[in-house]
Amino acid sequence: VRLAGGVVRPVPLTVDSETRQWKMDLPALAAAAATGRPKLLILNSPHNPTGTAFSAEEMEGVAAIVRQHPNLRVISDEVYKYTVYDTGAKHTHFAALEGMFDRTVTLSSAGKTFSITGWQAGWCIGPPELIKPIQLLLPFVQFCVSAPIQHALARVLTLADEPYEGHPTYYDYLTAKYRSKREILEAGLRRCGLEPMAGQGGFFLMADTSALTVPQAYLEQTTAAAPDGLTRDWALCRWLAYEAGVIAIPVSPFFSPPNKHLAANYVRFAFCKGDDTLREAFKRN
Repeated sequence: VRLAGGVVRPVPLTVDSETRQWKMDLPALAAAAATGRPKLLILNSPHNPTGTAFSAEEMEGVAAIVRQHPNLRVISDEVYKYTVYDTGAKHTHFAALEGMFDRTVTLSSAGKTFSITGWQAGWCIGPPELIKPIQLLLPFVQFCVSAPIQHALARVLTLADEPYEGHPTYYDYLTAKYRSKREILEAGLRRCGLEPMAGQGGFFLMADTSALTVPQAYLEQTTAAAPDGLTRDWALCRWLAYEAGVIAIPVSPFFSPPNKHLAANYVRFAFCKGDDTLREAFKRN
């Protein structure tokens, strides 16, 4: 955004103390939208890194704010839309809300849906006046997506709606698989004294690590990016990596500088791994 000459106005999520779920702060979003002349809102659901699938009510609340600003457009990142696995949770297509299609570019990804992230194949959907500039820009970014992959995806997207591995569709198989892996990860984290945060989609899970004491030696380590010492989440992840051989991701880079303190006690784990790999990790606590 800054490279394009824009001014970033971040709006952090908040944690519901009862449900342990990350929630959208709609009043804060409305206040940010009312500041200056907003041009673009970037929305992500299911959300990385929290795993939150924002509710229909939250998404409608966002749409209501967008309607108040005629020049505001939306990029809706929905690359994890096929991995919403909580009972009662449902993915809401932002562009499907009243008046939003003509103001929204929806992003989707073959990499996330079919486990081919390195192939860099995705697509965007929206009105011609928003898609055309993207089409013109693409040759200067990666030239084009591999032609064989495009042909394969045209076939696979049709096949994905057919029965697969004992499930009504491939998408049902995918959600069942990730639901099982998430349950393995949640159980293992609790055994290790970590509290998993409730996520409804994607293949990442955040955990509250406040019950752990990070060795001071790791907090005092420095890097080129942190010459004065590591933040707690970075130090904890280095501790896990060096002492247990388990890789977690610090989440402070997902927060804007004024809000990085909100990330101190949280790290992100990925469960898009083999079940045996997930179980092995918890033998190393």
